[in-house]
Amino acid sequence: MRVLLLGGSGQLGSELRATPLPRGVVLDAPPRASIDLRDVGALRRLVAAQPWSVVIGAAAYTDVDRAEREEALAFAVNADAAACLAAETAARGIPFIYVSTDYVFDGRKGAPYREDDAAGPLNAYGRSKLAGERRVAAANARHVVLRTAWLHSPHGANFVRGILRRAQRREPLRIVADQRGCPTSARDLAQACLAIALRCAREPDGAGYGLYHFAGAGAATRIEFAQAVVERAARELGFVPPIEPIATAQHPSAAARPADSRLDCRAIEAAFGLTPRPWRDAVAETVDRLLAQQSVA
Repeated sequence: MRVLLLGGSGQLGSELRATPLPRGVVLDAPPRASIDLRDVGALRRLVAAQPWSVVIGAAAYTDVDRAEREEALAFAVNADAAACLAAETAARGIPFIYVSTDYVFDGRKGAPYREDDAAGPLNAYGRSKLAGERRVAAANARHVVLRTAWLHSPHGANFVRGILRRAQRREPLRIVADQRGCPTSARDLAQACLAIALRCAREPDGAGYGLYHFAGAGAATRIEFAQAVVERAARELGFVPPIEPIATAQHPSAAARPADSRLDCRAIEAAFGLTPRPWRDAVAETVDRLLAQQSVA
């Protein structure tokens, strides 16, 4: 069984590459430099190169603020490339998994979002991912769209690494207190993504295709998220840095963020038996891994 992974150097991709595979399963993750996601011909050749059992589309344009001025590039990567991959896999009967985001929602529901709730992205990044979702679903019936949120890991730029770096430098921590979501371990998401991929590969006609949410169990505000990070790291830091709560309006950014993007994950539990673990447990693990690897900077 051969699994093709696009986006092997990102948070999710790095964790997927580190996840133990069952016997007989091979994961191929071409380096970022070897494939231009805007090159349709290259994507077609890549899909045609092997008899893939399943393809995972974890590559994405994820710079939320920069996307406001590079919306065309965000759409090229998050929508056009995804649509091409979905069409090419569909032509060969290959299941395709597309990883999306809670930012497809406007955050005004006041309760965790279900898969069938209306989307309404507030920023270019969210619009590009929603377009990707819809084009993937239209192009390949054998698809799984997997929405997640607030990823953290020892890899790349993310909230946990940023908080730890600032705490170690004793920089002031002024954290938004009025945004709420579901912190999610990239390691947990990788394990879920692999389980879904293997199910799709083994049961291509009977897998539970469609749209699902997977995020850490429970919810947190940004400041609660930050507090969990510094409290876990307190022994290593030698102190617990004070955190000043601020409103979103006091932290201006190019892109608007949803105030409450909690995700309801009951559907994925029912379809695939995947139960997200509590977000605090996952954050503690990420902090421990970062401190052990000394890879915060």
